Amino acid sequence: MKQYETVIGLEVHVELATKTKIFCSCSTEFGGAPNTHTCPVCTGMPGSLPVLNKQVVEYAMAVGLATNCKITQYCKFDRKNYFYPDNPQNYQISQLYLPICRDGKVEIQTENGTKTIGIHEIHMEEDAGKLIHDEWSDCSLVDFNRSGVPLIEIVSEPDMRSAEEVIAYLEKLRMIIQYLGASDCKLNEGSMRADVNLSIREVGAETFGTRTEMKNLNSFKAIARAIENETERQIDLLEAGKEVIQETRRWDDNKEYSYAMRSKEDAQDYRYFPEPDLVPIVISDEWLEEVRQRQPEFRDEKKARYVSEFKLPEYDADIITQYKKMADIFEKATEICKNPKKVSNYLMGETMRLLKEKSMDPDELTFSPENLAKLIGLVDKGVINGNTAKEVFAQIFENDTDPEVYVEEHGLKMDQDEDGLKKIVEEVVAANPQSVEDYKNGKEKAIGFLVGQVMRASRGKANPGMVNQLLKETLSNM
Repeated sequence: MKQYETVIGLEVHVELATKTKIFCSCSTEFGGAPNTHTCPVCTGMPGSLPVLNKQVVEYAMAVGLATNCKITQYCKFDRKNYFYPDNPQNYQISQLYLPICRDGKVEIQTENGTKTIGIHEIHMEEDAGKLIHDEWSDCSLVDFNRSGVPLIEIVSEPDMRSAEEVIAYLEKLRMIIQYLGASDCKLNEGSMRADVNLSIREVGAETFGTRTEMKNLNSFKAIARAIENETERQIDLLEAGKEVIQETRRWDDNKEYSYAMRSKEDAQDYRYFPEPDLVPIVISDEWLEEVRQRQPEFRDEKKARYVSEFKLPEYDADIITQYKKMADIFEKATEICKNPKKVSNYLMGETMRLLKEKSMDPDELTFSPENLAKLIGLVDKGVINGNTAKEVFAQIFENDTDPEVYVEEHGLKMDQDEDGLKKIVEEVVAANPQSVEDYKNGKEKAIGFLVGQVMRASRGKANPGMVNQLLKETLSNM
């Protein structure tokens, strides 16, 4: 039986985190009422003229530098002509002939070790609008709020051979771009989207097979499923003696099925020509160096610093730095409470547990480092105990609640009344003679049960250290 190899290249579209669109001053904020973030420029009105947003160029340069690209210091825009209902001008301003970044690479980690994925180019362009298909009224509506939102398109070389490599590559890109602050890369909001170009060839063959492009991929899980499905579909076609047709396919993740949308276009089908309404972009050495100097501390450097400066275990540093949001919380909370290990413990323990429980990504964290630092301070000062701290942290995680206010309002401060605790201890000891006997016979674990009973009787408000001490004193006097 023939052995086949999957060949994959990606076109990754990333919405940039500018406040205004690429060629006009309309807001890029997500979630506005349909067609409220629009003007004559981004709705393609005749006679309107584009004006380039400088921040778009700087973000594109920053991503290019971070992905080891060569920056094209003389570049320009081109006009890509096509008709589609969400494309108001009947063309898109993009870059074909002189993209801003070329010949880059990133390294990914897979189960087979380190692999380098080439980046063919990164170019700037404007986004189209969004079609909303209303099944009830059997019509399609257009929202132009997204039209003109700035994009970079990162075009990889066909260097990936599996879904695992594709996901590793996408995670690496997302992490780099989030660290730069160039985009939030939220797949569920469409600010990061990937089109998968995939072909099959026999193992050992030098020429590529016929590729298809899959669209509508808005999660890493959907991308992995689409790759596996399309791989099987193409192998089945070849095994049946049929040809793979070069086409664009749409992936339906609910049905786990793709269907043909249209034949796959090549560049000549778009009738590209230089954009007549925009002058070329000239990037001086000084401007390029200025952007280079603003590059942040990326994950690898940050991870090494956390181990050396904060004495975190390698594993903790690896997990925390994987997500910029988590790293930001760690650094700010540590700066406030001066206790990096306890901050790390909360992030690695309760935070990761609640994220898993609620099926959330770390990028979706909304609590402030200030409130986490306050909670650690309450524990360190003996105001609340560890069990109460878990209850309070759940509120911080969910609502970014001020822990000091929450503890006060709910009467959660630890009971430091030694006489009152001593009375509870004596009652618990009297009610549990078997555990007392076990402890006297050398079973140290028995005291743990008694501590638990005292904590329950005090409604979790007792000081565990004081409870242990009073129990041992009481038991030693019996």
